[in-house]
Amino acid sequence: MQGNQKLNLFSFTMIVVGLVIGMGIFRTAATSAKDAIEPSVYFTAWILGGFVALCGALTYAEIGSRYPVTGGYYKVFSYAYHPSIAFAINCIILISNAASLSAVALIGSGYITKLFPAVEWTDIHKALISCAAIIFFYGINLMGLKMSSRAQNILMLIKIGMIVVLILALFFPQDQGAAVAATTVAPVVGTESMSWIQSLGISLIAVSFTYGGYQQTINFGNEVNQPAKNIPRGIFIGIAIIIVLYLLVNLSYYTIVGFDQMKGEREIAYVVMERTFGAKGADIFSFFLFFGVLAYVNALLMSNPRVMYAMSEEKTLPSFFAKQNPKNQVFTISLTVFAAMCIVILFFAQTFDKILNFTIFLDCFGMVASSATIFILRKRTKHLDGTGIFKMKLFPLMPLIFMSAYLFVGISIAMQTPDTAFVGFCVLLGFMLIYFISTKFRKPITEHTQL
Repeated sequence: MQGNQKLNLFSFTMIVVGLVIGMGIFRTAATSAKDAIEPSVYFTAWILGGFVALCGALTYAEIGSRYPVTGGYYKVFSYAYHPSIAFAINCIILISNAASLSAVALIGSGYITKLFPAVEWTDIHKALISCAAIIFFYGINLMGLKMSSRAQNILMLIKIGMIVVLILALFFPQDQGAAVAATTVAPVVGTESMSWIQSLGISLIAVSFTYGGYQQTINFGNEVNQPAKNIPRGIFIGIAIIIVLYLLVNLSYYTIVGFDQMKGEREIAYVVMERTFGAKGADIFSFFLFFGVLAYVNALLMSNPRVMYAMSEEKTLPSFFAKQNPKNQVFTISLTVFAAMCIVILFFAQTFDKILNFTIFLDCFGMVASSATIFILRKRTKHLDGTGIFKMKLFPLMPLIFMSAYLFVGISIAMQTPDTAFVGFCVLLGFMLIYFISTKFRKPITEHTQL
């Protein structure tokens, strides 16, 4: 890529912010608070989550700088480990992405149902609404409609705007009684018997989901102008912006809703808006939030089938996953399989919390395995040192902190929900078994494409 076409510091910083800030902050604060035995645990989790994201973003940026990849992490895993591990973990990442889509769709359905308070909504109803949104955008993608960059920019402005409104609520007078009637505080079970460290580990599960996305910096290592200087600056500035925004939003939740009442709120941002701007203001906020969620659903439905296509091109998935509609170039089979995965996960779990634990547990595999490749890449690509690529400082401390944090979260999930951990292990082993079975029936490849 030519120098004048590479990303400058501002553009890369905005990409970092855009990759991380999603829809989770409008829901996960309540889940994190529910698992925190006291406010110090809650706010420590959010600060620690930001620091872990910083370590991870720097690690992935160097991985991308040393070994540029396209079509997911498969080539990195295959180069550093073994194709079977590459196949299994890449499939897990796809399932994790499908679970994330389902979880975010549930966030949107929770807020849109607030517009119809007279109806008694159940988890099944919300799952059906989420399913309808997935099917709707599946149909749009089948027709070949792609979201333009302008739509993505508008979505980013809406998300930032909603976060700013939540922060500004701190400076407006609140009607503390306005939302009491509509608020039901769910009982919190078991947090009193937990230690501070145990509580922190479980609280970090939701926080990890909210800070996710920085791992995509792996795709920009060679596309940043003066990477040795601008990548660390962009990541530091971007993560700092995200930490400040998240802490201010959480301070708004904490101040306006109250720590104990946060534990029982699913649509916590709605309560903040209702107490600050009244029912109409809260309804308008929920309306825009729902459409922000729909755009996120559409974006994942567009991107993940392309990963499946890349895996098919690498001969790790059957060739039919690479088939395209000759009229509009849509990866019909890959799109259909991914949408079906989202719906199956949605009805398998039905609630946000169950999907959240499943998603993050799978992420723990992918995060630890992918970040560990930096140790192998540093040895195998020593010849790139001093050539202008990005090389993080404080190595190996940064990746070790990152890996330790996700091991801590994974262990916390296994202790809290052992069934979820067992399913996750089975999924990983199942995909490795599928790889070895498929290689026996795979035709030998006589020609190899040189990377």
